Amino acid sequence: MQAQPLLQAENEQGIELAKAMEGYARWAGLSCPERAPLWVERLTMNQEEIARFRNAPTPEGPAFAARAATPEPLPTEGPVDAAPGSTAITAEAAWAAARDNAHLRAFTRLPEVLEPAGQGYLRGVPFAVKDLIGVAGMPRSGGSLTGPAEPFPEDAASVAAMKRQGAVFIGLNNLHELAFGASSDNPVFGRVINPAAPDRIPGGSSGGSAAAVAAGIVNVALATDTGGSVRIPAACCGVVGFKPSYDAVSRHGAIDMSETLDHIGPIGCTVMDCAQAFAALTGLPDFKGIPLRSLKGLRVGVLGGFFQEPLDSDVRAALQGIQAAMRSEGAQTHKVLMEGIELAAAIQFITISTEAAASQGERLRDDGARLGEDVRVRLEMASLLPGHWYLKAQRLRRVFVQRMERLFDEADILLCPTMRSPAPLVGAAKVDIEGKAYPLHTAVSNLTMPFSLSGMPAIAIPWGKNSEGAPLSMQLAGARGKDWDLLAIAHRLSSLAPAGGL
Repeated sequence: MQAQPLLQAENEQGIELAKAMEGYARWAGLSCPERAPLWVERLTMNQEEIARFRNAPTPEGPAFAARAATPEPLPTEGPVDAAPGSTAITAEAAWAAARDNAHLRAFTRLPEVLEPAGQGYLRGVPFAVKDLIGVAGMPRSGGSLTGPAEPFPEDAASVAAMKRQGAVFIGLNNLHELAFGASSDNPVFGRVINPAAPDRIPGGSSGGSAAAVAAGIVNVALATDTGGSVRIPAACCGVVGFKPSYDAVSRHGAIDMSETLDHIGPIGCTVMDCAQAFAALTGLPDFKGIPLRSLKGLRVGVLGGFFQEPLDSDVRAALQGIQAAMRSEGAQTHKVLMEGIELAAAIQFITISTEAAASQGERLRDDGARLGEDVRVRLEMASLLPGHWYLKAQRLRRVFVQRMERLFDEADILLCPTMRSPAPLVGAAKVDIEGKAYPLHTAVSNLTMPFSLSGMPAIAIPWGKNSEGAPLSMQLAGARGKDWDLLAIAHRLSSLAPAGGL
């Protein structure tokens, strides 16, 4: 059912809705109820999804329950690619490069001194950390003025895991404030510049992490992904972004945005960089390399329908190119359609909005005036969504995930573009793709968020550039827990990727 434009704040029904929201906000004790017209305006961006959601029948049975996935063990037998990650950058050189490239605004803070490298297979490897993840002795700002100024007391579990294998922390990465947006235009630390295409956004919310990697400052950075915030910036900046299975990497010490959607994963120059980091993040005591994975006989489910309608013409050409590369190695590609995919955006919207309102409610209540305007409006609007919508969304999500898991009955991996288009231009509020206009956040996250909803591992790998030199990216997804198999396939494929344009 096509949504009717009933929510515009300036029309009669929009005005009535704004009045109702204002009254409810006063009753609920929310701050600044006079801002209701802004909430209505923000809801217009999602009215199509909301209409689908409201008209969808509520499934019977239990609500979705997020379950941590333990990755299948890394194979210890058979041939491996034992090559190290990208050419080594010393921690001191990375630290200096972060200062020298301050114009990129990829970092929020750098340590005054570097810790010595420990022992392990990441000995001396410099890494950066999204300023949403705690690092001992550094403030964990979340990219916001509302973040506490005092140093975080201890390393987050993911940071400690990297250090245990000898990696050296060199700085905190800039981000979209509180990880609640896609442009990484931060009101406190400034807009992150995309080193691969300065006139285009670096993606979000982990824009600083991807920019630091794309600029060659570090080979790997830790980031978070709620609807695509590892993969989207990686795609925009032309690097690799790996979102592991849900909670395969501990989130302890990271700011919660949406607790059933949040993931921690690495952004790297190469798949090998991400694999080395993933080994450390999951506590592997040793890492010899990525298993050599033949693509012969691999069943590749190429997601069609929603995932290809529409696509930018260069993205479509890249999708055809990666399929040809797979077939040349003996893989079997076939189109698959997913029932119910049209509800994914609505389920994601209701889930992330409700959980963000819960996790950030006190921040909004106590210090909302110091939030950036876009994040403040999203949190205020989210606080007003009906509670029963969340329960319905989780019942729909359970069915959605079950259907997505059934796709692996006929495929070993799933393939689709990471985004429908290359990185949008800086300042764009909407993105036109084959004649259809999408709000910015929808345009960049449409194809990544289904795998955040499902908790399946997914990886974005660079696949050439368009005629203007903007990076293109393809996305592979595996079944829950099949993280290492996915990394092995992506590693093999990345060696077949076009070096320049298509």
